[in-house]
Amino acid sequence: MRHTLLAVVFAVAGAAAVSITTLAQSPRLTRTEWGTPDFQGATWNFATMTPLERPKGIDKSQLDDAETAAFEKQTAADRAAGTNNGYDWWDEGSAHLDRHRTSLIIDPPDGHLPPTRPDAPRRPETRALPDGPEQLTLNSRCIWWQNTGPPMIPSPYNNNIQFIQTRDYVVISSENIHDARIIPIDGRPHVKVPQWHGNSRGRWDGDTLVVDTIDFTDKTTVSGSGAHLHVVERFRPIEASTLEYQFTVDDPTVWQRQWTASLLLHRTDQPIYEFACHEGNAMVMENILRATRFVGK
Repeated sequence: MRHTLLAVVFAVAGAAAVSITTLAQSPRLTRTEWGTPDFQGATWNFATMTPLERPKGIDKSQLDDAETAAFEKQTAADRAAGTNNGYDWWDEGSAHLDRHRTSLIIDPPDGHLPPTRPDAPRRPETRALPDGPEQLTLNSRCIWWQNTGPPMIPSPYNNNIQFIQTRDYVVISSENIHDARIIPIDGRPHVKVPQWHGNSRGRWDGDTLVVDTIDFTDKTTVSGSGAHLHVVERFRPIEASTLEYQFTVDDPTVWQRQWTASLLLHRTDQPIYEFACHEGNAMVMENILRATRFVGK
């Protein structure tokens, strides 16, 4: 079943269908009838082998062709052996580094997360054998996954999104955990209501879609962040088949400075199918809790 939210979004936004015209200055790209770049009509994949942080032992931001080939070959071998997060199956796009780059993080220049504050709050621990569902990770509970964003950080699989655009809204529909971020772009202020994906507001800066998100819950975390997480995303068209995705992350209660990462989104005509993950799913939650009771006896 193809995953689509067109009917729902148009009902929410109260908008008509979009007509598309070719950009006069760039025949490879298209615009909506109200003039913004049109990202619709395709699936965008952001899988990559490039890790968020630069691996130990590598001291440069980009590898040459030979080094890239060796890195990709070794990483693929590690995955096949089950030594890389236990997966031996990954998205096809994750077979290659993003532009030969050794980290998604471009600032700080060393490719690593900035130092944490000495007084940074400690996050609640998750347990392999929890006493209750609240101690399981959000992705185990099918509530929130890191690659659904914001920010969207690639994971081993399901790194696919679709855009739905109207004059007043942009929707980013994710394959993982059937999430859809409905983002007003009509200039309204943020609503101070904590949400799993935060509270997003968008705007166009020329041809770049900018999405500013605050008000996350204290249970949502990005590399150790807390409820003061602030994410600014930028989607910039490079050509009809490629978007540059850049995001800046800040939490002044956790890190000593903000940090920025960059990766590419590639256009594909492959459809998105239903990812049947729902809160309280039996495969994870019920069976883990059942195992906890058994082990505890």
